[in-house]
Amino acid sequence: MEKIKNAFKSVRVKLFMTLSLVILLIILFLVLVNNFVLGQFYFYSKTKALKSVYKIVNNYYNNYQDTDLEEQLERIAINNNFDILIRNDDNVNVYTSNKDFFSTLGQMNEMTSRFNLNQGEVIEEGEHFTIKRIKDTKNEITYILLSAVLDNNYLLYIRIPITSIQESVKISNNFLYLMAGIAILIAAVIVSYVSRKFGDPISELSDIAKKISNLDFSHKYQITNADDEINNLGKSINIMSDKLEKTVKQLRNSNIELEKDIEEKSKIDEMRKSFISDVSHELKTPIALIQGYSEGLLENVNTDEESRRFYAEVILDETNKMDRLVKQLLELMKLEYGKREFHDKAFNIVELEKEVIRKSKVMLEEKNADIKFDMTEEINVFADDFYIEQVLTNYITNAIKHVEEVNGENYLQIENDVNLEKNKVRIRVFNTGANIEEENITRIWNRFYKVDESRNRQDGGTGIGLSFVKAIMSNYGNEYGVINRENGVEFYLELDLDI
Repeated sequence: MEKIKNAFKSVRVKLFMTLSLVILLIILFLVLVNNFVLGQFYFYSKTKALKSVYKIVNNYYNNYQDTDLEEQLERIAINNNFDILIRNDDNVNVYTSNKDFFSTLGQMNEMTSRFNLNQGEVIEEGEHFTIKRIKDTKNEITYILLSAVLDNNYLLYIRIPITSIQESVKISNNFLYLMAGIAILIAAVIVSYVSRKFGDPISELSDIAKKISNLDFSHKYQITNADDEINNLGKSINIMSDKLEKTVKQLRNSNIELEKDIEEKSKIDEMRKSFISDVSHELKTPIALIQGYSEGLLENVNTDEESRRFYAEVILDETNKMDRLVKQLLELMKLEYGKREFHDKAFNIVELEKEVIRKSKVMLEEKNADIKFDMTEEINVFADDFYIEQVLTNYITNAIKHVEEVNGENYLQIENDVNLEKNKVRIRVFNTGANIEEENITRIWNRFYKVDESRNRQDGGTGIGLSFVKAIMSNYGNEYGVINRENGVEFYLELDLDI
């Protein structure tokens, strides 16, 4: 049963079902046209032919042409299935194509009764002719009858049975049914060929994707010269495979380095376990996204090139995020376990704050927030300016992300409070907005903890930023933290003055 369900999900079956449905809809449309349009068109054509014969006969008697009228009328009668009768003004038959059609003058009254000449449905009426739909009550056959008075006062009668029209429609419908069956058989052959041409590469890509999900990067899609969606998908899969392989190798190499350090420090074992646990936890979402978009491409969810390109870009974006996440996590681990050396030097903390604010200018403009900062004072501190810049960047970008208007105010404020007695400077970064819940005050410094989970992927955060702050400040042994104020939140840190 499962195999049958999977078969109906295959591209080959979907192509066949789609093409068959299109053919059946076209045939149905043609049948409807046959039934409701062809009969009317055929009826119109025969009515036009009746009037044409009337004109031919009338012109003949008016101009006394040399052509053989009887031969011409006989040909017309045979080609159009017409019964033609011409009577002179003495009610004598001048010409008749069918002896049963008003063959003698004595039968006129009888024929008039049979054909209801006075009661038929008038289709068209001219000055000298009338076209009616009449029924032969004896034979139960409906005819189209043209009765006319020629310019020489001869009487002309032309009839054609409507059953021929109905037979034509029926034959045409039967032919369409036959063509539908033949078209579906041909479609099956074409779909079989097309599905092999397109289905085999898709199956190959599906197998490669499954191997990648099992961290087997040995298989690559063979790129051809064709510039189509499947070939572009193959390129994207290969790029994704290379990036994932590179990321996994980095993880494995990092793991090897950590295992070597186990002999030196017993705490490295804890670092390795924590690292693997965090990576496996944080990579679930990007891997799930990659797998989902890959399956979407393989299942041909979207047929336009723009959607396929979007899917490929999402896959590449997620692999880059995984690569960045792994690198950040490695850096954090080394900071937490003392594997990074700090290169302390004297520098002006105010200038560093100016630089961080300059880099955050676009974010500030997007949030339409003001910034309050005294940039005139020079304060020299002694620390590693690279890591302190990361701390300040984290504080300021977080403040910009969460700044909100409170009591008509929407701003950030940076203050530097120098304490010469303690030989410290306390840097405060404040933003107006909602307070942090008390239960989250200590949790926000943990790895991967996010107060608002829904905003994390959109803003590009990894939940590691404040963990970096904690690790860096712990190496210096200086104070850092967060305080809820009446109209916002204040983050702070302390640095040693260079005196």
